[in-house]
Amino acid sequence: MITGGKKLDVAAIRERFPALDREQEGRRVIYLDGPGGSQVELGAIEAISRYMREGGANLHGAFATSRETGEILYRARRSMAAFLGAEADEVAFGANMTTLTLAVSRALGRTWGSGNEVVVTELDHRANVDPWLLAARDAGAEARWLSVDTGALTLDLDDLESIVNERTKLVAVNLASNAVGTVTDVARISARAREVGALVAVDAVHAAPHVPIYRDAIGADIVTCSAYKFFGPHVGIAAIRREVFEALDVYNLEPAPDHIPDKLETGTQNHEALAGVTEAVEFVASLGSGETLRERIVSGMEAIEAHEAELAERVRDELAAMPGVTVYAAPDGVRKTPTVAFRVSGRTPLEVCEHMSGHGIFVAGGDFYASTLSEKLDIRESGGWVRAGLAPYNTEEEAEAFLWALRGFLE
Repeated sequence: MITGGKKLDVAAIRERFPALDREQEGRRVIYLDGPGGSQVELGAIEAISRYMREGGANLHGAFATSRETGEILYRARRSMAAFLGAEADEVAFGANMTTLTLAVSRALGRTWGSGNEVVVTELDHRANVDPWLLAARDAGAEARWLSVDTGALTLDLDDLESIVNERTKLVAVNLASNAVGTVTDVARISARAREVGALVAVDAVHAAPHVPIYRDAIGADIVTCSAYKFFGPHVGIAAIRREVFEALDVYNLEPAPDHIPDKLETGTQNHEALAGVTEAVEFVASLGSGETLRERIVSGMEAIEAHEAELAERVRDELAAMPGVTVYAAPDGVRKTPTVAFRVSGRTPLEVCEHMSGHGIFVAGGDFYASTLSEKLDIRESGGWVRAGLAPYNTEEEAEAFLWALRGFLE
């Protein structure tokens, strides 16, 4: 076990990420681009390579490699079920979260019609907005929006009861903003959805690397995420409540299975990547303690959150004190991921990112598909934000190097 209690041994964690050895002009690079995709843990890398070295096969064969592939798929379902607080046969895989959400929205949209409504939010990544808008349009249903408080960078829920009403069929909301890090009170929204019989689809892509997730506790019917955000390969995951999943009339091929979870998994899955998914979850569990896999995952995520929150608070405070820097973050007391969004007066996000890259510090610029939020803040046309995201492998020294390099840019 890498950590004891809630304190991470960051030096030991860093040994598990080969990419951290990369150098640029004689110095190790600093990865602060985790919100776009974390670095991959060694166990996940080795599992992917091992599957491909030792012989892979498709499912349903009467030979060893086929049976081994089936076991890999089962282990990945079991691991992600523990990660998200679901059951193994409620977990489906796909190319990415967006593809899975489009498939689910197409299926659910077949049950909607004129007079129905879907609710999306101004805080969300468009992957949890546009699939639902398109399905509503095709079904003749209407779309309504939960607005963002542009000062607090949280959802404005004052009109929740009128927006989510008896006509609502589904509410789509993110668990955390991939742009500014705000963690949303999904449980409050889902409680209202339950009152009117609406489903709740939660985009947990950005939250998954940073906070423990329990699907039923937040009242979600559908939770989606992507393993490449939490130290694994590029695989999308959906955990769908059994009653909803079994009723889902998905588009599929005639010979394909019609039972859960297989009916959502069109075509051949990325078996080698699924081997890596299990190891990514096992890595998180190795950071925690407990009797069950779920307990170890939750404990590990709590340790991750504590480490990242301490670093993020320092970075936000230092940035806020710099002249000409505007930090975009919810107020103190609002739970946030360690994703720090900011702008520098008179300079574009691209200029900032290029300067930081020259120091071997990787941060990203843009609207990050949170286009509605960037429009509401009137920054989309000028390049969006600079986004620096912290991970459990980032150190205090790296945070200080980032701040030092930005001070140099300002001077």
